Amino acid sequence: MTTPTASHPRSRSRRALLRATMLPAGLAASLVLVPLPSAVAASPADASAAQGATAAGPTEPGPLRIHDIQGTTRLSPQVGKSVPGVPGIVTGVRTYGSKGFWMQDPNPDADPATSEGLFVYTGNAVPSVKVGDSVLVTGKVTEYYPNFGGGSQSLTQLSAPQITVVSAGDPVPAPVVVSTRNIPGTYTPLAGGASIEALPLQPEKYALDFYESLEGMNVQVRDTRVIQATDKYNELWVAADAQDQRSKRGGVLYESYAEPNVGRLMVQSLTPIAQQPFPVANVGDVLTGATTGPLDYNQFGGYTLAATTLGTVQDNHLEREVTAPAGEREATIATYNVENLAPGNPDSKYAELAQAVVTNLRSPDVVALEEIQDNNGATNNGTVDASVTVAKFIAAIKAAGGPAYEWRSIDPENNKDGGEPGGNIRQVFLFNPQRISFTDIAGGTSTAAVDVTGTGAAAALSASPGRIDPANEAWVNSRKPLVGQFSFRGKKLFVIANHFNSKGGDQGIDSRFQNPTRSSEEQRVKQATVEQAFVAKLLAADHDAKIVSLGDFNDYQFSPALATLTAGGVLRDLVNELPEKEQYSYVYQGNSQVLDHILVSPEVGYAKYDVVHINSEFAKQASDHDPQVVRIKP
Repeated sequence: MTTPTASHPRSRSRRALLRATMLPAGLAASLVLVPLPSAVAASPADASAAQGATAAGPTEPGPLRIHDIQGTTRLSPQVGKSVPGVPGIVTGVRTYGSKGFWMQDPNPDADPATSEGLFVYTGNAVPSVKVGDSVLVTGKVTEYYPNFGGGSQSLTQLSAPQITVVSAGDPVPAPVVVSTRNIPGTYTPLAGGASIEALPLQPEKYALDFYESLEGMNVQVRDTRVIQATDKYNELWVAADAQDQRSKRGGVLYESYAEPNVGRLMVQSLTPIAQQPFPVANVGDVLTGATTGPLDYNQFGGYTLAATTLGTVQDNHLEREVTAPAGEREATIATYNVENLAPGNPDSKYAELAQAVVTNLRSPDVVALEEIQDNNGATNNGTVDASVTVAKFIAAIKAAGGPAYEWRSIDPENNKDGGEPGGNIRQVFLFNPQRISFTDIAGGTSTAAVDVTGTGAAAALSASPGRIDPANEAWVNSRKPLVGQFSFRGKKLFVIANHFNSKGGDQGIDSRFQNPTRSSEEQRVKQATVEQAFVAKLLAADHDAKIVSLGDFNDYQFSPALATLTAGGVLRDLVNELPEKEQYSYVYQGNSQVLDHILVSPEVGYAKYDVVHINSEFAKQASDHDPQVVRIKP
C-alpha cells in the first residue's frame, strides 16, 4: 500500500511495529500468549485448517508481512500455506458470528494494490485480544467465500491461529477516509462473465478493486447520508460517494446494470448491542461525525464497514407519503406486496398494513395483494385456503376506517407457486363494491387456463377470476398471474395481478464474476412472454380493451423481462413516466430500485400513477415493498 501523496490521498499512520531486526534479546520471555482451545471450530472456507490451534504462539516475526499475504489480486499468493509470526496491530474484534479480529501493519509497502489489513478467524473461540494490542500470529492462509455457489468474492484470512500479544495499548493505524475523493467512478473490471480474481487490482480505476485493496484495513466515512434504513439485523447502508445518483428522498437510484453506484457501503457495529444500541436511521438521515472500523466482506452486501466507532444520526424527518385524492370518476387501482401475510402474524402488522391502505393509499377501489399466505402460514400440511388470512385483513381495514372490501382469488396447488414452503403465497383482489363491481365468470381453477371470448364490446374472459396459462413451464415454482374482469361506472376493466419469480440464485453485483449472471432472469422473460401474448390476444379481440397489469414483477424497468412484457406496445410501464428521481419502490443493498410496476394498455390514456413511499426507506416497516396506485378513467 503506497504512502499518501497529493495525487493519492489515502492517508494512514506509520507507527512502528517490532520487526525481526528490532526485537531485543530475551523478548520471548516477556511475550503474552493468548490461550485458545486445542481445536478451534472450522471456518466454512477450510474446516480442517481450524484443527490443532494451540496456546504456543510465535516468539518472533516471520518473513512475511500482511501485504505479502494479501498480494496484488483478490487471492492471496500464500493461500493454503502456514505463515509464521505475522505482525500487526489489532484494529477490531468480533465476538459474535464469524468470530475473530482484524490486524493491520502500520508500516505499509509502496504498492496501492496490497492491503495492509487481515482478518484472523478464531472459530468458536471469542478472541481475547483487544484493540491496540501488538500481536504476532501464525496461521494458515485461507480464502473464505461467504457464498461460493452464489458467486461471492472471498475474504483473505488466517485460520487456526497461534497468537502472541507483544504489547498492549499501541496506537491503531489511522483510518483511510473513504469518500468521493478516492472512490473510482467505474464500479468493476469486466471479464466477459468469468472470474476477476486473478486480475491485478487497479484501485484507482475500479471501485471494487479500491475496496479490495483496503480489505481488512481500518477505514472511515464521515458525515455520510443513509441510503438504506436500519434493518432487523442492525445494519444500514451509507453513500460514501456523494456523486452517486440521488433519489428525491435521499437514497441512491439503481438506473442500469452498468451503474450499480460505487459508493454504497454497509455499516455494522462490532460493539455488542447491550453496550451500545445500534443507531436507528431512515433513508436521508445523516450519520454525522466519524464512523470507523475494519473493512469486512460478507454475502449480504459485499464490502462492509465493521465499526468500532459509530457516528451520530441526524434525523432528516422523512415522512411517509400519502397519495393524492381521486376524483369521483377516477377508478383507483393499487398493488401492495404484504410480505408473507398470515393469520399468525402479529395484529400490529395487520393494523399497519390496513392503515396504509386506508390512509396512505386512500382506500383504492381495487387492491391487488401479493404474498397472501394460506390459513396456517408456513405450516406445511397441505392447507391452501387463505380465507382466514384475507378476512382478518379486510376486518383490519374496516377497523382502520376503510370500506368493507370484498375479495376474489384462486387457491394455488399445494407448494407449487414458490415462496416460503407451506405458505402457498398467492395474489388476491380486494375491491370496494360501493365503487366497482367484479364480474364473476365460473371456470377459474388453479390449473385451468383463462382464455378470451367474444370480440369488440362483447370481449370477455372465459373465467373471472382466472389464471394465465398455469401449466406453462414459465410458471414452475412461481406465482401464476391472476386476472379479473371488473366494471366501473358501466365500463369494462381487466386487471392482472402479478408476482413473477424472485431473483434467488442470481450472482450479486459485487460478484467475483463480472458481469454477473442473472440466472433467474430467464424465467421472468418466459413469464413476460406468456403474459404479453395473453394481453395481445385480449387486445386483438377488443382493440379498445382497458387493461391494467400490476404487481411485484421482481425486475427493473430496464430489464429484458419488462421489455418483453411491453413488446409491441401492448402495455406501457408507468414508472417510466415518473420523474427520474422518483423511480423506485424497493431498497436493496443501498440501491433504490424498481421491482413493482403498474402497466396499462394503450386505450388507458389517462393514468395518474404514484409510488407511495411508506416502507422501503424506513427502519420501521410493515412490508419491505412500497405500494403503488394508479387513477384512471375507463
